[in-house]
Amino acid sequence: MKDFKKYFIVQAEPEIVFAALTNPYTIRLWTGEEAQMSKDVGSEFSLWEGSIVGKNLEFDEGKKMVQQWYFEGQEAESIVTIKLHEHKQGTSIELKHTNIPDEAFDDISKGWIEDYMGALQEFYLDNED
Repeated sequence: MKDFKKYFIVQAEPEIVFAALTNPYTIRLWTGEEAQMSKDVGSEFSLWEGSIVGKNLEFDEGKKMVQQWYFEGQEAESIVTIKLHEHKQGTSIELKHTNIPDEAFDDISKGWIEDYMGALQEFYLDNED
C-alpha cells in the first residue's frame, strides 16, 4: 500500500472548486462523464462511468472533503482527503490519498495529475472570462 500527496492550483475560488468536486452536474462539465455524487455523509459516489467508486465520509463546505475509494480486495481503507485553501491565483488544493494498492499506484497517481486535477485546472483556465 502506498500514499500519494500533491498540491494543485485551480484558478477559481474555493467555494467554486468545492462545488465542482461535489455537484454531479458540475462534475459532468469538467469530466465529460456522468457522475453520481451527493454531499450526504455516508452516500456512495461513482465517477468516470464507475472507474472511481466509493463512499463520502466528511464534508466541510468550501474547505474539505473526505472519501473512501473502493479497490477490489483492498486490505485497508483507501482514504482521499481534499483540502481547499485560498490562494492568490484562486485555490490551492491539498490532496492526500492513502492506502493505494501497490499495483494501482502508478495509474492512480497519474490519473490524479492528468485526468482528475488536470481536467479541473484546464476547465477553469478555459473558462476564465
